[in-house]
Amino acid sequence: MAEPAVTDRPAISFRGATRRFGAPRRTGRSKPAVAAAVDGVDLDIAAGTITGVIGYSGAGKSTLVRLINGLERPDEGQVIVDGEDISTAGEHELRRVRREIGMVFQQFNLFSSRTVARNVEFPLRIAGVAKEERAARVTELLEFVGIADKATQYPRALSGGQKQRVGIARALATSPKILLADEATSALDPDTTSEILALLRRVNRELGTTIVVITHEMDVIREICDRVAVLDGGRLIEQGDVYDVFARPQSAITRRLVRGAVGDVPSDETLVRLRTRHEGRFVTVAIRETEIDADTGANTIDVADHFARAGVKASIVYGGIVELSQRPFGAFTVALQGSDEQIDTAVAGLRAVTDVIEHEKVGA
Repeated sequence: MAEPAVTDRPAISFRGATRRFGAPRRTGRSKPAVAAAVDGVDLDIAAGTITGVIGYSGAGKSTLVRLINGLERPDEGQVIVDGEDISTAGEHELRRVRREIGMVFQQFNLFSSRTVARNVEFPLRIAGVAKEERAARVTELLEFVGIADKATQYPRALSGGQKQRVGIARALATSPKILLADEATSALDPDTTSEILALLRRVNRELGTTIVVITHEMDVIREICDRVAVLDGGRLIEQGDVYDVFARPQSAITRRLVRGAVGDVPSDETLVRLRTRHEGRFVTVAIRETEIDADTGANTIDVADHFARAGVKASIVYGGIVELSQRPFGAFTVALQGSDEQIDTAVAGLRAVTDVIEHEKVGA
């Protein structure tokens, strides 16, 4: 398969992009207001990356996608795709830009009356590709996504994961530079989700395709994305490298999303149960990549060793570590036993290098 050309400019740029919907409503001001689904967004999506756009329902994610492929136009600001401002582009220019954009949908959107091969062939037929070339391209794509044996079957005979593989093959048919995946795994079970995400990562790595993943699931961001943008109420509230955003979330919304995906801080109910089995003061210690320790050569904190050196007994009672962007990420909740002075000194030492939450007894 031919790889898209590599360029230094962003694949997609938003410059103060705003899209409003709804009838004007009275606000007590001199000017009427309308709801902004996307509100003043400034965002660059680098070519060749996988960028996740995440937020709760109503955050503006789907509208952002529709701005990228020109199905919506911004009321203010610019949307620049592959160096071309499509905010005011004519229909001819938009059609040309859309040929460089593939789309993968939550509900697959396959033609039920067409075979798998005919579904994948459809965009090639629309593009006027010759019959022999279409057949070769379809065979190549079905082999790439792992369902070459399903070419003559109809969508009704396929599992959800197989349908999404067809959808990805169809989206790649015209060798787009950009692939938009709008909640592409929301209808799939966890195992199938992992398989589809691995396929999208392969599309990115082997073909160089820029991928924008729209999702409400932080697990999806954690598994395949290089960068993440967090939307809330149409506004971009946080963006950056996935590890940095997970490790040091700046907004309350992002902290909620991260906590829901990682499960690294016990709930009040969980703390009550843990206290029935463990004594002492409870603290949660964030495990993040740090500077290399000159004495140990490690770049993560050994929680038990740190407290032991302070004369404090530490029992890990909750949490764990996962790998995020090939770097350690997680948290341990520990029950500490020792004098208040020893514990205070040890906790203060940890605060200098990572985040620490001290848990009061619930109901105390």
